[in-house]
Amino acid sequence: MTKHKAGFIGIVGKPNVGKSTFSNALIGERLSIISPKAQTTRHRILGLINGDDYQLIISDTPGVIKPGYMLQEKMMGFVGEIYGDSDLIVAMVAMDDVDLPSDVLDKISSKKTPKILIINKCDLSKPDKIKMTIDTYNALGIFDHILAISALNGIDRASLIQLLLTYIPEHEPFYPKDQLTDRSERFFVEEMIREGIFHHFKQEIPYATQVEVIDFKEDEKIIRIMGTIFAERDSQKGILIGPKGDGIKRIGIAARKLCEDFFGKQIFLDLKVSVKKDWRTNEQLLTRFGYKNK
Repeated sequence: MTKHKAGFIGIVGKPNVGKSTFSNALIGERLSIISPKAQTTRHRILGLINGDDYQLIISDTPGVIKPGYMLQEKMMGFVGEIYGDSDLIVAMVAMDDVDLPSDVLDKISSKKTPKILIINKCDLSKPDKIKMTIDTYNALGIFDHILAISALNGIDRASLIQLLLTYIPEHEPFYPKDQLTDRSERFFVEEMIREGIFHHFKQEIPYATQVEVIDFKEDEKIIRIMGTIFAERDSQKGILIGPKGDGIKRIGIAARKLCEDFFGKQIFLDLKVSVKKDWRTNEQLLTRFGYKNK
């Protein structure tokens, strides 16, 4: 009789190497928001892959940076958690950014946990450069397996799951088998509204905003959602609202489409913009918004 396997897989890498695209493709659901801008992911998001005899728990985390303020310190705290509780560490680089920070390499190499390196965006490079990158990392002697992929063009999900399972211990499921994630529906609505902000605004605006769902009511055919977008300054609030409300309207249209695709229902979305001065450096507000490390 086949014994059951279950384990936590932590994904770590710098911003813009495609971690969220990869984790979404691996899980088979769009759990992490995606944007061309760096540092879109702020939380540690668990996605579950369930089979008859296995459960893989994928941790997508923020891209590794040197924190400049309290929010970023919390984000790097989420990254740090995976080194302690993962059964398998997956490090990611991309062919347009092949270097892992030295402190990340040091942390990975110090762990007895199995380690895989995934080289993403291989569609952007020539085979000889890909081979050179593989050889360079092989020479370090840190990784148990190195794999070159293009997450954007699609992955061989079944083969990759089988590869991951070779490094996962025997264990009973940690979560119910019909569960997809550890996060609530409200959380994903907040993330999809944030994605709309990232797509429609430039420079500092996306990074200075936080979203909070105030009300979530689901009927048979429609979900009615009320949410608040918090900015740090009145000037940012004005930009988000836009002339004649054009800005908030664009965010609402984009977020509503994402929510309807996610929930498979009609969405009524009512958004307003408010100001929470310097919320990114306020411990109490960061805790309220879910930035609390273990």
